[in-house]
Parts: sequence; C-alpha cells; structure tokens
Amino acid sequence: MDEMLLLRHGETEWSKAGRHTGRTDLPLTERGEEQARALAPLVEKGDFGLVLVSPAERARRTADLAGLTGYEVDPDLWEWDYGGYEGITTPRIREDRPGWYLWRDGVIPGDAEHPGESAAHVAARADRVIERARAAEGRVVLVAHGHFLRVLAARWLGLDPSEGRLFRLDTGTYSRLGHEHAEPVLLAWNAPVH
Repeated sequence: MDEMLLLRHGETEWSKAGRHTGRTDLPLTERGEEQARALAPLVEKGDFGLVLVSPAERARRTADLAGLTGYEVDPDLWEWDYGGYEGITTPRIREDRPGWYLWRDGVIPGDAEHPGESAAHVAARADRVIERARAAEGRVVLVAHGHFLRVLAARWLGLDPSEGRLFRLDTGTYSRLGHEHAEPVLLAWNAPVH
C-alpha cells in the first residue's frame, strides 16, 4: 500500500445536531451532499488498489457523489455502535452521567439493534481494515465515519484505540495515512476541501 485516503461522510441531520449516530442509517443533508461532491477532485484520478465503504447509506452516498465506483461495502467500516447512547447528544448523556466522555467511559448497552461496543471492539474492526489495506497494491480509499476513522488512525500509528480522542474529524473532510522511512504517519488530517 502506498497511501490510505480516508473520507468522512457528509453531514446528516444527526451529525449536525451532535447526536451519536452509530448504526442508525440516515441520509445526507443537502449540505452533506455538497460536501460529498466536493471530495470528487481527490478521487478523480482513480488508480486505487482497494476502495472500501461502510454499509451505511450516508457513507455509500458520499462515495457515489465523490465519484468512486467499483467499491466494496465492508461491514468492518460501520461507525462505533453507541448502544444505549444512540441518537443522544453528549450534553444530554452528561445530565445522567456528569463528566461522561466516550473515549474514557464507553457506552451503555442498548436494544437488540444497538447492543453497544467497547473501544477494543472498534479497534479489532479497524485492525482488520488496516491489514487489508496493507496487503493492497497502490493507493487505498476508505469512506466511513468519524469515531471509527479516529480509532483507525490511532491503530495505524500503533496507539491505544482511546488515543483516537486526539484526532477530531469533521464531516465531509479527508485525511491521509502513509509512511515516512517505513514507519506509519499521518500525512494529512481533518482537511477540508476547498
């Protein structure tokens, strides 16, 4: 693998409102669709050895609007399963759990569709994606979600998954992972498209 391009999906109503959006499948907003189209110059040259996209509609639509074709939908790219915190904002969670912080405190179990995941569970999925990417020829593109990609970046750098807390990631942005002197590095992070 030469380089890994990470695309975070465009804005949804829940991401705009700060609601934790794990497995709930929401469409992009009009702004989210504009963000997705703005990613097109990053992928127009193609030449990707591997293109993986989360099963979520918001990720697949972002990939389509950015002009990615022939991609593989990979369930390992789903967003963190927030369990009982699905659809809830951090301020609302803190009303019941003062000082709660996802990266330190995790989530509570939810219903059958949202059982919840620990950071270690998300990291195991990220590690599988990284293994696939490293085995690919050329450039790799992933289209996925904020917290998942933050964990993936931490794991790429050999860090504990909780260190993903250090890598803020906004909707409709791109990041690049690569190497310097054969060591994993961040080449760009949370970059807006101009």
